[in-house]
Amino acid sequence: MFHVKHPPAVASEVFGDRLPAARRYAEHLATSGVVRGLIGPREAGRVWDRHILNCAVAAELIPHGARLVDVGSGAGLPGIPLALARPDLQVVLIEPLARRVDWLDEIIADLDIPVVVERGRAEEAAMRRRWEGADVVTARAVAPLARLAGWALPLLRPGGTLLAVKGASAAEEVVRDAATVRKSGGGEPQVMRCGVGVVDPPSTVVLVERVANRRGGRPERPRRRREQRS
Repeated sequence: MFHVKHPPAVASEVFGDRLPAARRYAEHLATSGVVRGLIGPREAGRVWDRHILNCAVAAELIPHGARLVDVGSGAGLPGIPLALARPDLQVVLIEPLARRVDWLDEIIADLDIPVVVERGRAEEAAMRRRWEGADVVTARAVAPLARLAGWALPLLRPGGTLLAVKGASAAEEVVRDAATVRKSGGGEPQVMRCGVGVVDPPSTVVLVERVANRRGGRPERPRRRREQRS
């Protein structure tokens, strides 16, 4: 079984005193993550640059102390790297598949970080009731932007942001889906470059602010943030 190489030097800057936990996470991805089908075998040698750091640098778009919900979390991307890079965040991972939830529970226990794992789908009413009012919703390789916005924006408080980690075609996707995003209550999608000088190439993140309710009405009045439920 492949064992991940030492992290790039920049990882110590990104993760600080949580670098040992980030290294354990990288080992999990490259070993049990491959065996249990969370990432492909060809990805094992690229977990730092392609997965962990690529996700962690999106932290520069997230305000201090934010309540973050990661939808379709899969192997914990981007939620776990963000939780490791930013101990100030309150992170919830939502994942529908039981085998992935079991793996995530094992990893979170081993890393000893205060991250909640929920089995479910972001579009389910129960998930919305439980985790609505988030400051940030994140997603990576979950769905096209139009569909993702319909699932993610209802989880956000007014003024909260959806951060979708995307690939090189992000600009084309934004042009194609911008009108649907607005109908779902989002603002104009913005393509952001994160981690300039840290990862090469920088990560591409599409940012969408929740500005209105789903029916496209006037912006909602901000509500008092709920305490995170365990």
